[in-house]
Amino acid sequence: MKNLALLFVSACFIFFSCQKESKSERFLLLTGPTWASDSLLYNGVDAGDPGEKLAKFKGDAKFRDNGTGYFGQYIGEWRFSSNETELVITSDSLQFALSANIAELTKTSLKIYTVYPNLENPSEPINIRMTFKTK
Repeated sequence: MKNLALLFVSACFIFFSCQKESKSERFLLLTGPTWASDSLLYNGVDAGDPGEKLAKFKGDAKFRDNGTGYFGQYIGEWRFSSNETELVITSDSLQFALSANIAELTKTSLKIYTVYPNLENPSEPINIRMTFKTK
């Protein structure tokens, strides 16, 4: 009887241990620090100053582990896609979801780039590159 009880307790322990969702290294690297914008380029030109195209992304960014966060002046949700090589940011304040390739993600550096639709001239999409440093 003791062996049966021990077997049951062991099975429960294993079952509940396996239920935990492990977080990947990239997930932990992204969600750990608060990021500060370093460079915001719009078609190769700095566009992070007030009144410029990427000014609202300037400042701090925080990717919370529940999939929410803030990204400069934007508040919204984020997720990984394409085997954690892309970052997708959605916000009620953005016309389209921002789907960006992750060029670099380390303890101290986050670099992303994307091609964003150009509503003024659809035949010429916008190239965006953003870099962040840990705060």
